Amino acid sequence: MFTGIVEEAGRIRRMERSSSGARIQVEASEVLSDLRRGGSIAVNGCCLTAVEVDERGFAADLSPETLARTGLGTLTGGDLVNLERPLLPTSRLSGHFVLGHVDGTGTVDVLDPLGDGNWWLSVRIPRDLLKYLVYKGSVAIDGISLTVASLKGDTIGFAIIPHTYEVTNLAVRSAGESVNIECDVLAKHVTRLLELRDGLHPQVASG
Repeated sequence: MFTGIVEEAGRIRRMERSSSGARIQVEASEVLSDLRRGGSIAVNGCCLTAVEVDERGFAADLSPETLARTGLGTLTGGDLVNLERPLLPTSRLSGHFVLGHVDGTGTVDVLDPLGDGNWWLSVRIPRDLLKYLVYKGSVAIDGISLTVASLKGDTIGFAIIPHTYEVTNLAVRSAGESVNIECDVLAKHVTRLLELRDGLHPQVASG
């Protein structure tokens, strides 16, 4: 489990594709202090397992499911990625509960400067994810815990503070690029329970 508070922006060293998926090698520094082989690491909000760890970084395997559902398959050498280690039981929960299970990908609509280092980010998302989003609710974009500041059609907007812009890969994002989206797990559970309730007891919905 993660919180969506990015610890550092790593850099893709290599992407190796195979018939059964792919393996990425990531250059990093801060997250290596206690990362071990077999440990979990969030890369652009996707929970991966470190299969190799050395003094320069780590490697992780990407399954066909991960390649199909996330934007990790589009990464190439030199790309910046957001990195976060799992939450410790003693950690402060500064963001929100992020599982690292990406729901789908969205597209950057605009990333415009607002002045004084602040930015406005808007992202177009798949319509089937809209039911999980509310104004001032939380959502993870490329693993970054963000608060929804606007909801217009299939586009969600966020106010990005200078710190977030500087320590994540947002600094190199541009319109038209793909980003990973994970909706709040609490919203998904509540929505599912309501769907089951309405399916089992139609009279509740009609009343």
